[in-house]
Amino acid sequence: MSRAVESDLHVSASVLAAYSYCEAVTGQQARNFAYGIRLLPTPKRRAMSALYALSRRVDDIGDGALPPEVKAERLDDTRALVARIRAGGVQEDDTDPVAVALAHAAAHFPIPMEGLDELIDGVLKDVRGETYETWEDLKVYCRCVAGAIGRLSLGVFGTERGALHAERAPEYADTLGLALQLTNILRDVREDAQDGRTYLPADDLAKFGCSAGFSGSEPPAGSDFAGLVHFEVRRARALFAEGYRLLPMLDRRSGACVAAMAGIYRRLLDRIEREPEAVLRGRVSLPGREKAYVAVRGLSGLDARNVSRQTVRRRV
Repeated sequence: MSRAVESDLHVSASVLAAYSYCEAVTGQQARNFAYGIRLLPTPKRRAMSALYALSRRVDDIGDGALPPEVKAERLDDTRALVARIRAGGVQEDDTDPVAVALAHAAAHFPIPMEGLDELIDGVLKDVRGETYETWEDLKVYCRCVAGAIGRLSLGVFGTERGALHAERAPEYADTLGLALQLTNILRDVREDAQDGRTYLPADDLAKFGCSAGFSGSEPPAGSDFAGLVHFEVRRARALFAEGYRLLPMLDRRSGACVAAMAGIYRRLLDRIEREPEAVLRGRVSLPGREKAYVAVRGLSGLDARNVSRQTVRRRV
């Protein structure tokens, strides 16, 4: 459960301004994420925005045009900032609004800040240009850049008092992060290839004749690209099914937030499955009205109830 959270009457103007900055960053740069967190009560929404803003900073360093050694230095600086936040060394008058907001959030929610170190470790893998031979190898990367975000978010959400098997909530949050990340990898396969990055396991690429990569709008000659995509979609669906077991452990609004964010990505996965080659022609996305529908569905608690019923049936 989260610790007591201050009302606006007890939050200083400098902290409120820092949170406003983080919410603006989130709204501008993470529309799928923003659809989910708008369902949260204000303190949790602000804390999630602070986590996103720091995570975005880390991602931007990794994705930027700086030389690898400079990126590594900046990531080291960010790691030092995280350590300073963890140690309570950031004051409300600090000039970095993200640090101020995250320090306030970490003081009021049991956020496992070591997850941000894992995120930095994952982005360093990108900076070094690491590739992945097997799914087990790729899972390590996904746990760093996405599973860790799931566990960090769980620190803000908390679990319901008396929730069954709540001790497994971090595991399910981590697995849901993997599902989202694998969906991202499928959606961005051409964009990543153009940036010189390959995330899908080399073993899988070879199995489906796709080792030549995805630099164009057509699959490699003679490949079974659709087979590759459908194989990875099945893997992502299994991860979603496991990760969704988190939902009944959360309060209604936190569960709605998770269901909305995960629901958007599951629908992206549906689109990718129906038309695999679309990911080679451009970024697959959902229209705003469909995202809004997913958010309403999440707020209704329908997904959480479905998971609960399935869990009960498995026990019978």
